[in-house]
Amino acid sequence: MKPGSKIKGVLCGFLSLILVSVAVCCVYTRLSDFNVNGDNAILMAAALTMSKGGFFTEADTAETTEKVTDRKKETVPEETTSTEEIIKFSSDYYNTYGNHKNKKKYPVYTKHITDGGTKYKNFYVKNSTPYNLNIGETLKKNLGFKIEDNDDIQVLIYHTHTSESYLDCDAGYYYSDYYPRTSDKRYNVVRVGEAIAQQLKNAGIGVIHDTTIHDSTYNGSYSRSRATVEKYIEKYPNIKVTLDIHRDSIGDTNYKVKPTFTYKGKKGAQIMIMSGYNAYDYYNFPNWNYNLRFALKLQETCETKFQGITRPLNFGNFAYNMNINTGSLLIEIGTDSNTLEEAVYSGNLLGQALVEVLQKNS
Repeated sequence: MKPGSKIKGVLCGFLSLILVSVAVCCVYTRLSDFNVNGDNAILMAAALTMSKGGFFTEADTAETTEKVTDRKKETVPEETTSTEEIIKFSSDYYNTYGNHKNKKKYPVYTKHITDGGTKYKNFYVKNSTPYNLNIGETLKKNLGFKIEDNDDIQVLIYHTHTSESYLDCDAGYYYSDYYPRTSDKRYNVVRVGEAIAQQLKNAGIGVIHDTTIHDSTYNGSYSRSRATVEKYIEKYPNIKVTLDIHRDSIGDTNYKVKPTFTYKGKKGAQIMIMSGYNAYDYYNFPNWNYNLRFALKLQETCETKFQGITRPLNFGNFAYNMNINTGSLLIEIGTDSNTLEEAVYSGNLLGQALVEVLQKNS
């Protein structure tokens, strides 16, 4: 063997060792979140091929990519849209017990996700930012807005990924042809947003629920939803709260996880409140700390009123349009393996907690 080839071989071997070590560390980190009902062996095997949040299709993979892509890239003008980026809407809502001939069944694991991160009284916060967060002191501070006692529109609910949907029943499994997206607003996250909006209307708080489909293609969906929000704020300048309602996805091609809780004997989908941080002054997000106050107050109120409804609050290095105003949050209601009924139930409860936070701080 020539000396140069030998050196090249050693370098390749060393590089391979580094890549394997990084991969093992990533798997170990992710496995801590998936200890489900004692099915550790199944979950450990699945975790080795886990693709965070994606499920079967290139469209879902695109969604995951967009959620972790720097917000600044959303400002780049779109050029052409390939067919792979187009969301494949089903004409009929998914039927769990319908015709799935020759399709394989995969399990849905129920899990109550409570711990993770820092515990404060009755809830948890996952802080992935460099900011040294004092939860108690932050909760004592005032919100950066007040809801006025008038007929003005002050809350906007919208959906960046409007087509995200749920299972239609709690069967404990799903088929390999399950595609958790539909343009039918009776069955996607629009139904959940409407449940939240109805609680605000019942309390006399002016709210608009926008149901525009922003994710007919994934590329640019946050840019399109931002344009929608800005249009409403221009028309209704008294809007103080903007809530982007989504649903999450946990699992891989071989299994899914549905986070649930029970309140008054009825099962609901757990929610995850997300609050962003202006990492390295990158997101043009100078007032992120006000959004965080809002998120913490909502998290605390949800857990106090409906114990177990929340997953740990996700405080991280992202913006996702939360830099529009000081009352902007992104909230995930359940996952694609929760049922629509569970998600709508949680939407109603979240709406009640939201009313309490807004009225108490006005």
